Amino acid sequence: MNKKILVLSTAAILGLAACGSDGDNGANGNDGNNGSDGSNGSDGKDWTTVNEWYIDGQRRVTKAADTLVNNQAGAAKNIILFVGDGMGISTVTAARILEGQLKGDTGEENSLSFETLPHVGLAKTYNVDGQTPDSAGTMTAMVTGVKTDVGVISQAEGVTRGNCASTSGQNLMTSLELASIAGLSTGVVSTARITHATPAATYAHSPERNWESDADLPAEAVTNGCKDIAAQLLDYSYGTGVNVVMGGGRRAFIPNTVIDGEGKTGKRKDGRDLTAEWTAKYTNAAYVEDRDSFLALDPTTTDHALGLFNSSHMEYDYDRTTQGVTGEPSLAEMTAKTIDILKKNDKGFVLIIEAGRIDHAHHAGNAARALHDTIALSEAVRVAMEKTSSKDTLLMVTADHSHVFTIAGYPTRGNPILGLVKGNDSAGAPVVTNSTDANGLPYTTLGYTNGRGFADLNTGGDERYGYPIQAGRVDLNYVDTLNAGFHQEALIPLESETHAGEDVGIFASGPGAHLIQGTVEQNHLFHVMNHAANLVVKAQATQ
Repeated sequence: MNKKILVLSTAAILGLAACGSDGDNGANGNDGNNGSDGSNGSDGKDWTTVNEWYIDGQRRVTKAADTLVNNQAGAAKNIILFVGDGMGISTVTAARILEGQLKGDTGEENSLSFETLPHVGLAKTYNVDGQTPDSAGTMTAMVTGVKTDVGVISQAEGVTRGNCASTSGQNLMTSLELASIAGLSTGVVSTARITHATPAATYAHSPERNWESDADLPAEAVTNGCKDIAAQLLDYSYGTGVNVVMGGGRRAFIPNTVIDGEGKTGKRKDGRDLTAEWTAKYTNAAYVEDRDSFLALDPTTTDHALGLFNSSHMEYDYDRTTQGVTGEPSLAEMTAKTIDILKKNDKGFVLIIEAGRIDHAHHAGNAARALHDTIALSEAVRVAMEKTSSKDTLLMVTADHSHVFTIAGYPTRGNPILGLVKGNDSAGAPVVTNSTDANGLPYTTLGYTNGRGFADLNTGGDERYGYPIQAGRVDLNYVDTLNAGFHQEALIPLESETHAGEDVGIFASGPGAHLIQGTVEQNHLFHVMNHAANLVVKAQATQ
């Protein structure tokens, strides 16, 4: 263990504790005065009893007043961190509306499960060397408490990206590692490759996010002793190891001489079968690679589970649920099974879950799939909320970064969020004709500032990369924009749509959640988790 890192983390927690009273005082602030038109309007009506907006607002205030939990350091037995990769505020809003409309409502009044959590803040996502960040640097901040460079995984900014020789003394202790040392159970779940930047940052340390298997290591990295990310998962030596790992990325774990059940070959050049090594390394261990074997997995007799359900990333949730793609569990199912395995530990657990494919759909300019994966994340959070208690579990939902994804125009309320804009007339009534731009062309509510631009495909998603870039305006009069194969227009032509640099939301409940308030640096999340569960103190106590 890097003792220096633990000392730095302890100092940071002491600093955080010193300012914690500011957060607590918020609950004791004076109630605001009712406005003159609050309870009785000028027409004499009692709006407190007849106006649904007033009644709903009062109900929310009452509910918020009842959410106070034990906020002392170490009060959390369990920690669950959900990360919607690329889930900016506009994505949350659009997904909220889509989910509501799929239920048959207008949509705007709907709430995703995590939007009901009582504590909300904003995180600044920039990397040390990047105004607009990438997932490696942002996730490193969240799980180590230290911001770092673009492309770097759980190492400090002293490294040079892609240079193994520069990594000496730069490894940062992660919240997952601290939990393992302290005797808690741990889990990592993702719909992306489990060796991809976001999940990798929880258990691996690398100056280059793309070193997923040994086949990706350059000669300099091999010479200077750097290990690939998949191998680091198997070499993880803290506590009893990571208890549950589920996601995609099978190819980085099997030799390039092996063909898996999908008919895809592995990537490893060293001949190691890391899936076999997993079951050999741990007692009561299991390896599964399809939904049937996943469902058969008994959490009461399984202490270490490795699930790799795709050679690369798992399927988009839209394809899994509506396009007949089978063989993979949902994010909610993986969440439920993982909690059932981890909760057997009386000391508690730390679980980190990523909805990784929100990001990929946005990069392809395919809003429908990005929003469906956000809804799938909401369902996973709902399951986690049902399986745990806010009395002893800190639950946080956030994003690593945003995307250049916009909600624009003046559509009438209830207008299909994936549709063309239809507004209201001068009297406020919806109109049946499409709104048009200065050239007389209709336009969608959702769009992208940059990317590959318009496409109307049979399938959509990653299929978009097989077609030419088509940025700018097209005539959408005879295009079904509600089709999931539709890719929104983009202003600036690029090979792939990019991340954005604005703040992202943090939604939280449970012990320590009161520390989520205002606008904070993204590395603040680690320190909240540390405060809530006393991870550093517990880890040091075992040394």
